[in-house]
Amino acid sequence: MQKIGKLIDRIPLQMLVVMTIFLGLAPYLPFMQEPPHLFAKLNMLFSGELAKPIDIFDLLMHGTPAVLLIIRLVRKFGNKADV
Repeated sequence: MQKIGKLIDRIPLQMLVVMTIFLGLAPYLPFMQEPPHLFAKLNMLFSGELAKPIDIFDLLMHGTPAVLLIIRLVRKFGNKADV
């Protein structure tokens, strides 16, 4: 587990922010006619409708950068509260 944490720490924070924004808000066109994929898939997950493999893959693809960003921020700023 420690090796995975060190690997996540090596990912530049700026790159994770950009990836989270781009993949989290996709698709961009047609603009504002549908919610972003990530929000739609999370809504499906919480309502119990996430069953198709393509939808699960879509949730993982669009959500992974956000999860990595959260882990990275917690690892970076979470330890400072202990001091």
